[in-house]
Amino acid sequence: MNSYLLSLLVALLLFTFVALFTTMAVYVERKVSAFMQDRLGPMETGKYGSLQVFADMLKMLQKELITPLAADKTLFALAPIVIFVAVYLGFAALPWSAGLVSAHINAGIFYILAVLSIETVGILMAGWGSNNKYALLGAVRSVAQIVSYEIPAGFALISVVMITQTLDLQEISRQQGILSAENIQFLGFMPVKEAGGILAWNIFRAPHLIIAFVIYFIASLAESNRAPFDIPEAESELVAGFHTEYTGFRFALVFLAEYSMMFLTSMVAVILFLGAWNTPLPNISTLKLADWTTGNLWGIGWIFTKTLILVLVQMWIRWTLPRFRVDQLMDLCWKVLTPLAFLCMLISGIWRLWLM
Repeated sequence: MNSYLLSLLVALLLFTFVALFTTMAVYVERKVSAFMQDRLGPMETGKYGSLQVFADMLKMLQKELITPLAADKTLFALAPIVIFVAVYLGFAALPWSAGLVSAHINAGIFYILAVLSIETVGILMAGWGSNNKYALLGAVRSVAQIVSYEIPAGFALISVVMITQTLDLQEISRQQGILSAENIQFLGFMPVKEAGGILAWNIFRAPHLIIAFVIYFIASLAESNRAPFDIPEAESELVAGFHTEYTGFRFALVFLAEYSMMFLTSMVAVILFLGAWNTPLPNISTLKLADWTTGNLWGIGWIFTKTLILVLVQMWIRWTLPRFRVDQLMDLCWKVLTPLAFLCMLISGIWRLWLM
């Protein structure tokens, strides 16, 4: 019984974190966009507009749950739950530090890719169940986009798996730290067991993984429906895309899923490419910088900081680049990212056989 209570407590803590992160991320994104456009952003509600997000949440949660008369009521009601739960379940396998992981799964990458694919089903349910042409068109666009960009993202992740020889996210994290195995090397030649730090990160162990990281990051924007890949929600064309008919708490779940997806994909990138919870500080001669910046609290701080930096980059890109056309989006996926990701996977095999 205690194990069930512990699992429930962990689930509640993760949900609380997701809700708090979304709240802060919405406020920060408003301020970031305002800064980039030489505006002030929210200013009236609370100090520097800090209570504006809470006011919006209170207003949204009080709104009536409207179900269109012609909608498929079952699909319409279940879709937001499926979308959010699919993303929320992905957090279970994420390691936050050397001694803190919600569920230690030895095939963590496979698990995350599997549960995130369920989100596509929820999006299609939302579009079809709404019985709205804009919602259906947005859902079809979204499904085509997500399924397409899963291919280069998957190849990019396999490139890392071939180097690390494991699907376990915690083991991949350990291999990028000062406590890593003896055969961890910088550029495939120079051992970095004692030095550790940034040189032990996967993008430096095998430099072609820098390309794989960029491919994965671009694909993660598309899978999160973030600009410039926000075609499924193109306001100028589709009103609001697949969630056009949603109001109140149902819309809040879809909104929560989007920002949760931003954090989840960024954290996966940090774990696989950017050293996970390991410190970027190296040991230099007698100056043991890495040794005193390890431990659970340091690990949480490092992985959280790296992840937030990537989230900020996602926000920066949204307010910088224009939206792609559908044909441009598919050309980028199938003619550029997929061949490059496949090439990275091929190089990983050669690198593993010859240099490691």
